[in-house]
Amino acid sequence: MAATAPVTRTLRFDVFELNVRAGELRKRGVKLHLRGQPLQVLAILVERAGDVVTREELQSQIWPADTFVDFDHSIHNAVARIRDVLGDSVEKPRYIETLPRRGYRYIGPVEDFQTQRLGTETGDHTSQPLTLVTAPKRKRNLVLVLGALVTLGLVAWTTTWHYLHAGAAVPPIHSLAVLPLDNLSGDPSEEFFADGMTDQLITDLARVGSLRVISRTSVMRYKGAKKGLPEIARELNVDAIVEGSVIRSGQRVRVTAQLLQAPTDRHLWAETYDRDVGDILRLQSEVADAIARQVRAQLAPMQQSQAHTVNSGAYDAYLRGRLYFVNEFTKPDSLKKAQGYFEDAIQKDPKFALAYTGLADTYVYLAFAGALQKDQAYRSAKEALAKALELDDSIGEAHDTLGLLSSEFDWDWDTADREFNRAIALAPSYSCAHEDRATFLALIGRRAEALAEITKIDQLDYGFSAAHTESTTYYVLRDYPALIDASRRALLLDPKDGFQHYTLGVGYEGTGKVREAISEYQKAIQISGDPQSVVALAHAYSSAGKKAEAEKILRDLQLKSKQISASPYTMATIYAGLGDNDKAFDFLEKAYSEKSLDFSSSLKSDLALDSLHRDPRFQNLLGRIGLN
Repeated sequence: MAATAPVTRTLRFDVFELNVRAGELRKRGVKLHLRGQPLQVLAILVERAGDVVTREELQSQIWPADTFVDFDHSIHNAVARIRDVLGDSVEKPRYIETLPRRGYRYIGPVEDFQTQRLGTETGDHTSQPLTLVTAPKRKRNLVLVLGALVTLGLVAWTTTWHYLHAGAAVPPIHSLAVLPLDNLSGDPSEEFFADGMTDQLITDLARVGSLRVISRTSVMRYKGAKKGLPEIARELNVDAIVEGSVIRSGQRVRVTAQLLQAPTDRHLWAETYDRDVGDILRLQSEVADAIARQVRAQLAPMQQSQAHTVNSGAYDAYLRGRLYFVNEFTKPDSLKKAQGYFEDAIQKDPKFALAYTGLADTYVYLAFAGALQKDQAYRSAKEALAKALELDDSIGEAHDTLGLLSSEFDWDWDTADREFNRAIALAPSYSCAHEDRATFLALIGRRAEALAEITKIDQLDYGFSAAHTESTTYYVLRDYPALIDASRRALLLDPKDGFQHYTLGVGYEGTGKVREAISEYQKAIQISGDPQSVVALAHAYSSAGKKAEAEKILRDLQLKSKQISASPYTMATIYAGLGDNDKAFDFLEKAYSEKSLDFSSSLKSDLALDSLHRDPRFQNLLGRIGLN
């Protein structure tokens, strides 16, 4: 007698198709996000359509005895997740009916229920489907027979699953990534809300000191990706994945989140939250806290953000502003749009601390982009940050921006050090704080600590901002081989990044590869036209023995710079290249008195000023800044 072939079960109900063996649920052919325990619960309920499945039966078949999550929460969350995916409701159920203190029952239509045996005892290797169309509450002998058969198959399957998966203890979770939340509203205009919620959940989880939380820029590339969780986990090097969905209707918002063990795709926890939009900040904190508890982490008292009820319009404006800022923080037009949204958020809710922090960031980066006067940006940012910290002094982002103001605008190294440390203490996985601290430490000569921050950044962020920070840090440290490697990696992300072509040129020139340096400086000029790259090209020509070409470039730039009111630091590099050291120091003194933003970070690192290093006036300048 031939051995009995394995059972392949495909359950079709209403517009859904559930392949139990593959662990996939589809709606009209489109794969839905339902995995792990919720999918197993749905399979049991559909296979026993019309019958009450008790809580005890579900617990014994699906939840192993050593599972560390609470069963009551787990079964509630699993059913809530099923309802969320199916579009069902508790009040008017179409598919899943709750019987208080007893269990659950599938009450929807069941169509084309198939049990297939591959390779039957007759030797026929074709599928032999049994088809049933029935109302779930009717009791017929055929239903009972088939129900018994498939229940036996289900028991065998769940027993095998339990044996293979449930017996193993859940490994410790030290790192996780929050994948972009799905927008289930059906309205593309709500996409910003789902992306903003993703961003804020990452920010809240970044407060957990015992967790490494991957940055937003790293996870957003997986938005809409067709990759499995184990593959994503390997690429991001994380132990766990958080995924979920968000749907907003009127003044209500529902967020569903689940935690999965990344290498095995094993479901560990899920929860659904229904709140008024005004409670969105508390909701985000609650979700982050729940996830922290599941991975055996705790938010320390100093890390707890002070969430308050926020005006829904203010929150929308804040999310739009934040997305403009984080996506395009180098573009003045986008920064001004972000500024407008943050100001709108504050007008609608004057007690919204995060909006003040966002507004301060736009002032700082508008100044960096040359679109806002430095002094005005400084005053406005300080005022906004003071208000933010008055409302909530536990915002790590605010302390990071204070550190940036202190280092780049004030040259107050002690305050900058204190504020960067405070930002990281409040939000240990906030990648921007590590990035800002890395360049700061390189600038004040704490090389080992700067490189340690680079290592930390590499664990958190795989995007443009991290790449920019890494090349900037090696530039400041004058570590030219590392600068070449970092700039090349950055250019893989954006081949048209003029700054990275410039830093790659510096790396080549610093290692004696002048021909390659000239090529990279020319590319930088073609892309951005930045005067710093033009001066660098002249310096490289001079190093290559092409003195006439170098002088012509600098003379032309000298004329143009007077017309466009170039920064005093740029003028100093031009005169240093022309060999007029007195003029160069005159402009350096002017840059010092104005605290030019391009002064302190480049003074020791810019190859164009190397000819001035042995002059006592240069060392005097470094001493006055506190960088000698």
